Amino acid sequence: MRRQIRLTDSPEWWSIVKRSDRSQILLRYGRRWKTLKPAGYIPTAASMLLAQPFLLLLWLAMGAFPAWAQTGVSLSGLVTDQTGAALRDVAVTIKNVDTGATRTIVTGGGGHFQASGLPPGRFEIRAEKQGFADETHTGISLAVGQDATVDIKLQLRTPDPCASGHEFATTDCTLTWHGVTLYGAYDVGVGWVSHGLPENGYNYEGASLVNRNGFQHRFLVAPNNLQQTGLGIRGKEEFRHGWSVVFNASTGINPQSGLLANASATDTINNGLPRRSYSYAIDGARAGQPFNDEIYGGISSAHFGTLTFGRQRSLGTDAMLLYDPAGGAYAFSYIGYNGTMAGGGDTENSRWDDALKYRLSYGLVHFGAMYKFADGSAGCYSASATWTATTCTPESAHNNAYGFDLGAGYGKFSADVVFQQYNQAISVLNPLLGPQSPTQSFQSTTDSINTNPITGGVNLIDPNNTVYGIVTDNRAVMVTARYTWDPVKFFAGYEYIWQNNPSNPLGVGASDQGGYFMSGVEDDNLDSEKLVNIWWTGAKYTYRGKTDFTFSWYQQRQNDFRLPPTCSPSAGFRSSCAGTLNEGSLYVDHHFTKRFDGFAGIAYSYVSGGLAIAIPHGPGVPYNSNNNFAPTVGGRFTF
Repeated sequence: MRRQIRLTDSPEWWSIVKRSDRSQILLRYGRRWKTLKPAGYIPTAASMLLAQPFLLLLWLAMGAFPAWAQTGVSLSGLVTDQTGAALRDVAVTIKNVDTGATRTIVTGGGGHFQASGLPPGRFEIRAEKQGFADETHTGISLAVGQDATVDIKLQLRTPDPCASGHEFATTDCTLTWHGVTLYGAYDVGVGWVSHGLPENGYNYEGASLVNRNGFQHRFLVAPNNLQQTGLGIRGKEEFRHGWSVVFNASTGINPQSGLLANASATDTINNGLPRRSYSYAIDGARAGQPFNDEIYGGISSAHFGTLTFGRQRSLGTDAMLLYDPAGGAYAFSYIGYNGTMAGGGDTENSRWDDALKYRLSYGLVHFGAMYKFADGSAGCYSASATWTATTCTPESAHNNAYGFDLGAGYGKFSADVVFQQYNQAISVLNPLLGPQSPTQSFQSTTDSINTNPITGGVNLIDPNNTVYGIVTDNRAVMVTARYTWDPVKFFAGYEYIWQNNPSNPLGVGASDQGGYFMSGVEDDNLDSEKLVNIWWTGAKYTYRGKTDFTFSWYQQRQNDFRLPPTCSPSAGFRSSCAGTLNEGSLYVDHHFTKRFDGFAGIAYSYVSGGLAIAIPHGPGVPYNSNNNFAPTVGGRFTF
């Protein structure tokens, strides 16, 4: 049983004061003082009458105290820093979770806090002190008459990073304010290609990789070599102990033009031009969206993992960045630039829109899952060879996708297995045929699987600023591994991809990424299942902690998927014939500071068989040149 009483200093209440000089007690009531004599003093009737109110009040207080003590609860504890030293002036807030009532206590020099007379129930305790990270304890339940001791240890708050310009330039501190971080990179260099094309303002990736239309050697400015130039903002803010709100928004920018990275625009600006008049034309996930890399938000728990929703990198892209020796460097990595592996069969699918993503780590094991909801327009479709806008059937989008990742790390070894399934994947082909090249055999001239001409007088949609592509349902399994043997890291990976004609066809006018529409759609490009194999290996050697030497080798293979195959050197090749693509690279990257590094390297790539055919629209139209040699020198600044 606990007993406690508090006396106030108000003049309207009883006060007991000891007078040491006279060894007597003064009893004060109201404004009058009466003297109580020491032992042996015989009180008068008047003094006894005066003492009655005091005795009555004392009796009531003592009688009520046991009843109060049996219904209240008490919380106490000690607040220390990470070294165990007691902390004073810590604001300790005790909240009754059931009622919402709070009480705040400030610790003294000994670091102790105590709160008594609390109603029973569930409690939460939060300790706050400037210079220290807040600490919250939950799950405290007390019944009638119970006490609890809760000791709290506070950790020093990480000082605000990048407090000066010198610190920002010479260290890897982050530009963080209240849990929100601004980050980005600027990557630019110069290079030479043995068989290339002019650059354009929409995309500067891939000058090193052999290009189906590249034909001329040239010097060029080469941005985005080790990574995409761009900006991003991310945040993580705890809203209760162990639970945080997280978000990320990032975009790629082409540094010379200031335009958002836009692979689709590299095709549309070449529409109608003859082949040797093209600038670089590619396909990719970045299509001029305001946030062409990622934009998502979600919830993260220290124990239950992280769940986010929005536009996000696929699980294959995450694995590629971890297990590629070149870390996805556009100038030196086929799987980083091309994206076929990262997207599970299609470079556009290296990022998924309207997708849920879940990540969880437990001990040595980690798990990931992802699901993309169907979105966009599926256009108008007809199986007839000749049809019009009034006879085709509007389609519904079925471009949902899902994937899983299971991995583990043990000591210096780590490995992951990734599965991905993406329906109605779109692969944009060469720019559309136009009036300057109406008879060229290297570009399809028809809408979808019929004979309606794209450049004819009547089209379902205006072909200006549109793209042309094939549609497949893709499934892929990837296995990756990495081992560190200081100062060397070894990397290896393999992916097997199945591609089939889509179960649900897309129609002309279907929407592609970035708001582009398709004026030509092939839903039956494959006579049989297309099988793609991609493997890679390499090593990274770090010299004195500042200089990395990286060697990488990549290969992609495909089978014969057109019937009959008619694939041989004498009969000629089609793009549906078996073939290979190979790329090797070697580069050195020296870190002058934590933020600034310079690099120099070479990449060599070549194609053969069906992969040396420019487009999938007829045999005998090979690449202008089947190889490319590309040295590059540049620098990168990251923050």
